[in-house]
Amino acid sequence: MRILLTGAAGFIGTHIGEVARERGHEVVQLDMFLEKAHGPGPRPDGFARLDLRSDPLDEILQGVDVVCHQAAMVGNGVDAQDLPDYAEHNDAGTARLLAAMARAGVKDLVLASSMVVYGDGRYLCPQDGDVPPAVRRDEDLAAGRYDPRCPVCGGQITWRRIGEDTPFLPRTSYAASKVAQEHYAAAWCTLEEARTIALRYHNVYGPGMPADTPYAGVAAIFRSAIARGEAPRVFEDGQQVRDFVHVRDVARANVLAIEQVAEHPVGLTAYNVASGRTFTIGQMAATLSAAAGGSEPVLTGDYRRFDVRHVVASPEAARTGLGFEAEIGPEEGLAALATDPLRTR
Repeated sequence: MRILLTGAAGFIGTHIGEVARERGHEVVQLDMFLEKAHGPGPRPDGFARLDLRSDPLDEILQGVDVVCHQAAMVGNGVDAQDLPDYAEHNDAGTARLLAAMARAGVKDLVLASSMVVYGDGRYLCPQDGDVPPAVRRDEDLAAGRYDPRCPVCGGQITWRRIGEDTPFLPRTSYAASKVAQEHYAAAWCTLEEARTIALRYHNVYGPGMPADTPYAGVAAIFRSAIARGEAPRVFEDGQQVRDFVHVRDVARANVLAIEQVAEHPVGLTAYNVASGRTFTIGQMAATLSAAAGGSEPVLTGDYRRFDVRHVVASPEAARTGLGFEAEIGPEEGLAALATDPLRTR
């Protein structure tokens, strides 16, 4: 199969390309080498250097069977001034790619989406049932009460696992752009009788993570602090619940989707890509520190009101729909991250 892989030089794209080639596929590698992510240095050979927002795409799509679209600005995008950059890179770039795919007659797309489309997940209230979380109150946060309240009665709520039918509640520029990408892909499917598999990644980590760019995730930030001889500094009380999924598992999920998207019905099908094992931010920091022989994490009590408190997905749909199950658990994978090489641009 001939695959066009966008964002091929990035953290996740690099691993997808390796797994796809191991399985005998031909991979056409496309990356614009955004300086924020890759720095100003020399670029490796073997990549088409194109900007999805402006460069002609028709030629590179000739003979392609499926597009695996990983290219995006990532990071939080927590300032309203970030909105134009995310919209231009992620949404306008995706829209132009889809238009070019329509001209080339390419009908199959695997799209990198994210858990951030869900915002702060879903919760159960003893009185009001299944609810989204209310916006956290400044007075609660200042008093060390970090869990959100019920938006109806104001009482205590508990997090639950979420499925792919959970409503979108984006909280950042990046999250809004990922929602828009899914909507553009769904519209393209309707207009072109095409198929998309959107993979909603949870917290991805592993070798090759960017260490010192705006794209560095919390695991890489903690790992870099430990390497400097510093204790990881954990916001709030460290009890924020997440699902950490290894990049090799994410790459396998993508290649399974690439191989099966043509068998899916017309339209967009979404799958959570997660390990299925809950882990707190504090546990993650402690696991990294212990594996590296570093200092115990420091719970700072610092907070940002817009931060997601808990978000955990059910992996069941990906198991039944793609045959995907994560192979690397967080205990094993995060311990290995303590010595895995990180990308420093």
